[in-house]
Amino acid sequence: MDSTLPSMFENPELGPEALAAHLLVTRSALDELKLADAVKVVRYMRPKRVKAGTVFIREGEAERSDFMLLVLDGDVAVEGAQGGAENIVVSVQGPGSLIGELGLIDGAPRSATCTAITDVSVAILSRAAMMRLLQAEPRVGARLALAIAKRTADHLRETTRKLKTFAQMNKALQQELHVVMNNRTGIPRQD
Repeated sequence: MDSTLPSMFENPELGPEALAAHLLVTRSALDELKLADAVKVVRYMRPKRVKAGTVFIREGEAERSDFMLLVLDGDVAVEGAQGGAENIVVSVQGPGSLIGELGLIDGAPRSATCTAITDVSVAILSRAAMMRLLQAEPRVGARLALAIAKRTADHLRETTRKLKTFAQMNKALQQELHVVMNNRTGIPRQD
């Protein structure tokens, strides 16, 4: 766990709502959101405990996918299917991490499977709760939506960077394979 993040165990005078608000504005969540806004957003979230080993989001799940989770305590494995029956762990998310924010926005099927590695405490924001927030506090709701959009854009840029790197590596491997195959067959290389 990042030592700069508040912990309900290390700082017990920080109540659950204050802890959630502080975690919501961290770099791993929505650092564009101000603490005062996060305090208001947290009022629309509901707490939930998840036992270790529980799969609480399934890749491809389309029903009830219109919510996001803020991890308050514990660790979550985020897994993706890789063409076979077995998933691979893509990342491990801990306190201060947001999970499922795209589902909050579009309600589309989930893109990954999430399993509690340890007992996990989360705060859930549903789309219905976000709509209530937007009606009651339109400026806070708009800032929340912009913070989620910025986070999504940052993730998209990082994914694009990784895809470019992968494409470069793939091209280099193809060139190397071409050289090896030409050396085996005796065909001169054409560059």
